[in-house]
Amino acid sequence: MNVDQYSDEHKKELTKGVMHYLDSWKLSSDQVMSMLNLPDTVRSRSLAHFRGGMMAFPENVGVWERVDHIIGIADALRTTYPFSEPMRLVWLRKPHRRFNRRSPLEVMLEEGTSGLLKVRIDVDCAYGWKISESMANNQ
Repeated sequence: MNVDQYSDEHKKELTKGVMHYLDSWKLSSDQVMSMLNLPDTVRSRSLAHFRGGMMAFPENVGVWERVDHIIGIADALRTTYPFSEPMRLVWLRKPHRRFNRRSPLEVMLEEGTSGLLKVRIDVDCAYGWKISESMANNQ
């Protein structure tokens, strides 16, 4: 995600939206900090400012790459379970054989960006197809 193309207000709105997703996933403050890989300079009390749209996430490529994957995962879950937010949470917390009996949340938290990518490819078939096609074209 190239955040340079977005205004400060748009970044704040994206931040607020991502925090809404992470809150709906029932993550603790420490898990949110870990999921986003926020720099050590960001304190957990900043999460309230992110939630309220008063501050955008730091201008850090790694953070915004994760934001892109989180948005993709949330969108895919909303498409898969359009009428049931509880089912989205069940899917995120239930161990899957594709993840060696770990839940998608565990994969994302333990493996960072690569875990987010794995989960996104699994839940978002269009994104998985795009990645596969890109890899095939690079060979």
